[in-house]
Amino acid sequence: MDMRTGQDARRFFRQLFIAGTEVAPRRAKERSIPFAGHSRLMERTGEALRKTHSYYKAQQHSDGYWWFELESNVTITAEYLMLLHLLGLQDGERDAKIANHLLRHQRADGTWPIHWNGKGDLSTSIEAYFALKLSGLSPEAPSMRRARDFILDQGGVEASRVFTRIFLALFGEFDWRAIPSLPVEINLLPSWFPLTIYDFSSWARSTLVPLSLLLDLKPVRPLPTGKGVRELYREPHAIPPLTTQKMSPLSWKRFFVLLDRVIKAAEERPLRPMRERARRATEEWILEHQEPTGDWGGIQPAMVNSVLALVARGYDLSHDAVERGLKALENFTIEREGELMLQSCISPVWDTALTALSLFSSGMEKGHPALVRASAWLATKQIFRKGDWSIKRPDLAPGGWAFELENSWYPDVDDTAVVLMFLNRYAGENSVSAQNVERGLRWILGMQGRDGGWGAFDVDNTMRILNQLPFGDLEAMIDPGTPDLTGRVLELLGQMKYPSGSDTVRKAIRFLKKRQEKDGSWWGRWGVNYLYGTSSVLSGLHSIGEDMSGSYVRKAVEWIKGVQNADGGWGECCESYSDPALKCRGMSTPSQTAWAVLALIAGGEGTGAEAVKGIQYLLERQGEDGTWQEESFTGTGFPKYFMIRYHNYRNCFPLMALGKFRSLLLEKGKMR
Repeated sequence: MDMRTGQDARRFFRQLFIAGTEVAPRRAKERSIPFAGHSRLMERTGEALRKTHSYYKAQQHSDGYWWFELESNVTITAEYLMLLHLLGLQDGERDAKIANHLLRHQRADGTWPIHWNGKGDLSTSIEAYFALKLSGLSPEAPSMRRARDFILDQGGVEASRVFTRIFLALFGEFDWRAIPSLPVEINLLPSWFPLTIYDFSSWARSTLVPLSLLLDLKPVRPLPTGKGVRELYREPHAIPPLTTQKMSPLSWKRFFVLLDRVIKAAEERPLRPMRERARRATEEWILEHQEPTGDWGGIQPAMVNSVLALVARGYDLSHDAVERGLKALENFTIEREGELMLQSCISPVWDTALTALSLFSSGMEKGHPALVRASAWLATKQIFRKGDWSIKRPDLAPGGWAFELENSWYPDVDDTAVVLMFLNRYAGENSVSAQNVERGLRWILGMQGRDGGWGAFDVDNTMRILNQLPFGDLEAMIDPGTPDLTGRVLELLGQMKYPSGSDTVRKAIRFLKKRQEKDGSWWGRWGVNYLYGTSSVLSGLHSIGEDMSGSYVRKAVEWIKGVQNADGGWGECCESYSDPALKCRGMSTPSQTAWAVLALIAGGEGTGAEAVKGIQYLLERQGEDGTWQEESFTGTGFPKYFMIRYHNYRNCFPLMALGKFRSLLLEKGKMR
């Protein structure tokens, strides 16, 4: 935080927590279009809200939180089966349940996609095929033959991604020489060095640190006869190339591929004086970063690789760290109807904050027991220890929230912002300390990047050439500031009456203006896609008091209105990340329609024709139990490569949109 920003923050906190003075943001001028059936629409909206309120009250855990399924692609579950087989922990009954899950998600053409209704994905299909074969399914089964035909047609195992190759190599089914090197010595580099593990995104770091130990030790557990996957190779006896991606002669990617050859030659030399020290340091890092509950980073890749690294280092399966790690993974599983699946992550803090905020925004009283319990539970999840983020912000006091039940090393800006949007209403009451709310806000302010934007877990994590590493084939090695997160923070700052003329806000708005697309939209990093980004930005600008009649804002509002589907809803496919021509094209979904309506409300068009049609779309598709159906994946892990279906999004965002729309109607009714 620079000096001027720090002065703004200190002045604000004195006003808010000492003198009680509020600095009111400028109100956005609303533009509306008259419509018929006002009273009937009010009645229908009110009934819809009551239904969803009843649903959520029934779904709340006794401790005060909500927790819903987080669905991704089948590699997460397939790798769980692989891990257990690598450790000698295979179980026939569990294998059969995992196989049932994998087979249920196989498409008719024999493939597995990375999201619902997506095209077949090569690496996903390879991992599912291998897991099914490990579980005992015959390679001559029709489902396996169809999968094998697709895999070979798409280039075979030789064309697979890095992490697929690594799992195969652990079983002796892929040559380690065709896997990128990651010298374990990198974990010894000090924070001032030009490149360290803290230049990688938190999710990459928590995965690559234990992986570097695996790549150094190169353990192999040979498979029983008949369990291998040589039939998935086009050339089973050749060493595959390091990468199948196209490379121009002078690209960073080609440079890193050539550098990998140099590193591999150095690794074969007998003299590596720092190697054992690096191994010990890596082992210590892994142990230090394990949560008391056994989790690492709150994500499956970090957890799986950490368990494997410790076992490869010589830890017995009965060792406390390994036992807790395996138990943490088991806690991520969901078992039902003869199937078992593993979630890539769990989202109770996120689900609770979004749900509570939606309930409050849709008319539930602040003192309702459900919200009081939620506020008390969320207050207990605040993190008061320094995590990896403090490497670049050593003087910043902790105070954020994480996504999961326990993840003290990796609080994130998005969760913290949404939690504070809800908890700031309870500051000083219901077990919510006003000082701790202040600490959370201070932490967010201190996480603003030099460019004015906010990333998720780190500050100024912007070394873009890291995505060109051979390990970077998912293009997710960094965590730069993004429009959707920056909009979210502005929404929080506006709700907490933070000065709209502060350096913090001015820098953020400059960041957003620079990243606006030519058509007026904003890219969404953590939700699909431009609908999510644009909704977040407009909500933030309105909240902080930006002039919503400004030309750049109107351009965004007109864009939202112009991409509405004929059925009154909005939708966008996951493929819009890789093909901009598909921007905001796709079947309408409840969550994306809600984002669009929220954007229109923020932009002063909340009672216009487009918003009303969006509301009618939501009302017509609500079930009797107060929920909506949505199979589409509208959440984003890694754009283009890892998509998420948050089972709560289809309900919490429509509830929020309907609630804010109804409040708008009530306000307009009072003005008449």
